[in-house]
Amino acid sequence: MKTLQPPGWAPAKGYSNGVAARGTQIFVGGQIGWNAQQQFDSDDFIAQCEQSLRNVLAVLHEAGAGAQHMVRMTWYILDRAEYSARLGELGSVYRTVMGRNFPAMSCVQVTALVEVRAKVEIEVTAVLPDGLD
Repeated sequence: MKTLQPPGWAPAKGYSNGVAARGTQIFVGGQIGWNAQQQFDSDDFIAQCEQSLRNVLAVLHEAGAGAQHMVRMTWYILDRAEYSARLGELGSVYRTVMGRNFPAMSCVQVTALVEVRAKVEIEVTAVLPDGLD
């Protein structure tokens, strides 16, 4: 896997501008902040983000992959103001769950998610390098 950083660009903070990878592609469907029994343990935004990330990681592990294999991550959030106001907490939770693995990322504010209590939904694409699957 290779991080793509065009010459002269300021370094991305908390994500990569691009990633090149070769191998088995893994597509993780949108994960929300509920547990394995599809129940919410919290309505707090940060707690739901942490659970969503843990859910992503569980799916990656099922494919024999880990956070280091992520190449693309998309966040769908309900409240951009809360996201921005809590970036410090979110960064800490992200690093605790995902380590210092920063794929290409997008974050989009949406008006609603299918699950009424969900405050975040995260999709991931990962690539397991050839010879590791």
